Amino acid sequence: MTPPLHHRVADTLRGRISRGQLAVGAALPSEAQLCEEFGASRGTVRQALAALRNEGLIGGGQGKPPVVRQAAVAQPFETFLSFTRWAREMGREPGQRTVEVARRGASQVAADVLGIDEGTPVIEVLRLRLLDGTPTMLERSSFIEPVGRLLFDFDPDAGSIYAHLLERGVDLRAARHTIDAIGADEVDARLLSIPVGAPLLRERRRATDATGARVEYADDRYRPDLVTFTIDNVQAGRVSPHILKETS
Repeated sequence: MTPPLHHRVADTLRGRISRGQLAVGAALPSEAQLCEEFGASRGTVRQALAALRNEGLIGGGQGKPPVVRQAAVAQPFETFLSFTRWAREMGREPGQRTVEVARRGASQVAADVLGIDEGTPVIEVLRLRLLDGTPTMLERSSFIEPVGRLLFDFDPDAGSIYAHLLERGVDLRAARHTIDAIGADEVDARLLSIPVGAPLLRERRRATDATGARVEYADDRYRPDLVTFTIDNVQAGRVSPHILKETS
């Protein structure tokens, strides 16, 4: 069966982004140009662009042309599990060392993912996560301010941030995950005790509440010699992917 035209438009643009034909920071062709190229209506083109925007590949909008934000094609999942809960279910001892909890203006990437203006105040968290005392993952989270401010009366070294937020009535209902690889920057290297440029497994996450409102953007970086990810697909009327983290 031939896929719908908006799927084909989106797939073509994804390919151009992943191959570097549309580089990070480059503006996409206008809607009129895309309509002409693909023989598509504006509605079809807008559906394709919406898919890329939801995956975090492009940003902009609100009267501005879409711009490429990242070159990795998103792989969504329907469930997420906190590091603390996952580690305990694996029979391992989770730990954490908080490096920073700060209120600052949202970065361009966080703003795009959270659907807010760049510079809007968010609460940022930087934590080193441990498995049985070994540095395993570096966690970077940006929470919308009404949610993140609840962390100022919580010791992030005491346990799960998610558990605390749920106890305070925050609705963390779903998440979209994107997994790719990235080289360790200086902060990653120093805190994870690895060389600069060493490969890391990155999980970016957009958490939402029951209404679909965006609550958190996270960039978690794992040492691949300690943790891997396994994806199980179960066919039950529709494909329902689930994510499992595994220790090496």
